[in-house]
Amino acid sequence: MQVTTSYPTIDALYRATWQAIAKMYNEEAAKHDTTMASGLALLSVDPVYGTPSTAIAPKMGMEATSLSRTLKGLEDKKFIERVPNPEDGRSVLLKLTPLGLEKRNFSKSLVLQFNKQIEERVGEKKLEAFREVSETIIELIQSKNIYN
Repeated sequence: MQVTTSYPTIDALYRATWQAIAKMYNEEAAKHDTTMASGLALLSVDPVYGTPSTAIAPKMGMEATSLSRTLKGLEDKKFIERVPNPEDGRSVLLKLTPLGLEKRNFSKSLVLQFNKQIEERVGEKKLEAFREVSETIIELIQSKNIYN
């Protein structure tokens, strides 16, 4: 039996799925005066020790220049603060403020709730297959062997 879908290619399905997820997270985040990008950035900051500012973009899969506006907004809202890195005087650590920790915990609860709903609906076996397919896609792309 052939399954028909309105997403004829794998990349179209992933793109549509990610857009739906992003919209869902942004709608929830807006209720709490934040955004999905801010939530993801807060989740990338170690809640105890802080995180070097240069390590945030790679954790989020972004370019550093794309992240600077988000980090500036988090600073302006007093969610994070920049402090000198005691291990390396040339770099800066991003640390969560108490309000930032609260927003981080909120973001974490949204992610965990979403994951739980998907796991309950899809089941462990299908979810494992999805993870395997996704990891294979990532490996193929990173190996640069798709167009050779």
